[in-house]
Amino acid sequence: MQETTPLTAQQAQLLSQLVDGLSTEQLAWVRGFLAGINHSVRHAGAQAPAAGTGSAAAPQLTILYGSQTGHAQEVAEHAKARAVAAGFKVDLFAMGDYKASRLKNDKLLLVAVSTQGEGEPPDDARDFYEFLHGEKAPKLEGTRFAVLGLGDSSYEKFCQAGKDFDARLAALGAERLVARVDSDVDYDGPAERWIEETVEALKRVAAPAAAGKAGAADGFSLASLAGAVAPAAAASQYSRKHPFDATVLENLTLSGRGSSKEVHHIELSLEGSGLTYEPGDALGVVVKNDETLVDELIDTLALDPQATTTTQDSTLSLREAFLRAYDITTLSRAFLEKYAALAESTELKALLAAGNETALRDYLYGRDVLDVVRQFPVRKVKAAEFVGTLRTLQPRLYSIASSLAANPEAVHITVGAVRYDSHGRARRGVASTYLADVAREGETVPVYIEANRNFKLPSDSSAPVIMIGPGTGIAPFRAFVEERQALDAPGRNWLFFGDRNFRTDFLYQREWQRYVKDGALTKIDLAFSRDGEDKVYVQHRMREQGKELYAWLQEGAYLYVCGDADQMARDVNTALVDIVAEHGGLAQDAAAEYVKTLQREKRYQRDVY
Repeated sequence: MQETTPLTAQQAQLLSQLVDGLSTEQLAWVRGFLAGINHSVRHAGAQAPAAGTGSAAAPQLTILYGSQTGHAQEVAEHAKARAVAAGFKVDLFAMGDYKASRLKNDKLLLVAVSTQGEGEPPDDARDFYEFLHGEKAPKLEGTRFAVLGLGDSSYEKFCQAGKDFDARLAALGAERLVARVDSDVDYDGPAERWIEETVEALKRVAAPAAAGKAGAADGFSLASLAGAVAPAAAASQYSRKHPFDATVLENLTLSGRGSSKEVHHIELSLEGSGLTYEPGDALGVVVKNDETLVDELIDTLALDPQATTTTQDSTLSLREAFLRAYDITTLSRAFLEKYAALAESTELKALLAAGNETALRDYLYGRDVLDVVRQFPVRKVKAAEFVGTLRTLQPRLYSIASSLAANPEAVHITVGAVRYDSHGRARRGVASTYLADVAREGETVPVYIEANRNFKLPSDSSAPVIMIGPGTGIAPFRAFVEERQALDAPGRNWLFFGDRNFRTDFLYQREWQRYVKDGALTKIDLAFSRDGEDKVYVQHRMREQGKELYAWLQEGAYLYVCGDADQMARDVNTALVDIVAEHGGLAQDAAAEYVKTLQREKRYQRDVY
């Protein structure tokens, strides 16, 4: 039996220093790294090169990620740690930083990519996506690859970007190491299994001798361990799985009397948490379902609310599990497929049949799990059977609306409460009404920080900044201006804000007026769509100010967009291309390329949803 070389006193001391104070997520990275080493050590005797033959060079692996919120990047970094532990030399790239010319030479390739909007890749992945699907893409015979898609099964084009990358790489002649995995919002488990299976497949096809040597020499490399932990660096023990109970300091209604919207400004204390953030980051809120909805669902199913059920993390009563652990509001094809089997419903199965996409989409809209259970009842369903149809209740992310420099040990968010009637029932947004109604002053809310690496102020504090954020999309720009004022940044700031009515929906009106008076806000342009006969939106104000907007861009301005991805972000992008074409004297194709260049240079960033 092969034995692991024991640590020296110095190695043990260094390792203790390295892991001391790590967050739970960082420790998970260490466990993943050591798991890979442990596997290599156990198999080193069979894989070690014969004496006198010399050691094989470490096989080269390239990992690419396309990430909008950071989840695909986290998976890619974890995969790198496991691959390094298995003896591979790993190059890790955001797709936007990857030189496509090297693709033909990268013979081992892993891809982790999220999907946004209508099945589209993340902003930072668009150029590589287009290259790969274009005529200049090389033939990839001899390349081995694996793809992990991240998405949300409640959307029609679930994990479409991952599916597209997987299909195109295969069409170019590359061979799959393992089958593509499409992971839902609770991606942790599927991602971990994909990493484990992929690394095992890599070791079978690429220089196993090098993998064996990686574990046989000294037990492990402290330098590699440090590199594996580094990407998860955070200053707090609190995370998505272990949130901090933040005390609510203030919960104010921003929208005025008579508004058709209900928007709240919520301030929470981070005192004692060690949590830090930058403008552009998001606050993750661990939510719970509406108690009335939970009780109605349990009653309709005729289940015992006190019966126990086992979740991923613990054993709970059925009522607690429905409150805190499972998503009972978002309908998806995946849920209907599982429930149709339980209900033995020919009507549901027909709805799910191929060719009925439009009817299925119409059915899913405005309904929740209770609607389905009432329409298609199951006699004597067991709790475990029904729980098996549900997916995990996920935290909700809110753009942070404050600067830590201006608000030490506190964080602010801007929340639009979702309330509407559909199919004869009143509906409530899970997170938004929880925050609006339950998160009152003195109560606590479980939170964590979700870094957004793709939405950051320029490092050059003198660079001009243009911010476009209608509705609650204004939140990160409040943080941007607070930060720049707190740090005395000399750069000019220009805000485009829009909503329905000036009188009731001008969010943070007094603050913006003060910033203009103080000079912290150089320009502000407003668009209120319901105040006149013609609807005016932020993209119209952009066009009106097109000459000056283009001049700012030519002077090095950074442009940011936050808010609705389906309409607003598309319309803003179209307006931006048109402005560049008109005032830059460029053809449409050249103007579109100008805008893409802004994105490549990180001077055009979007936080859209």
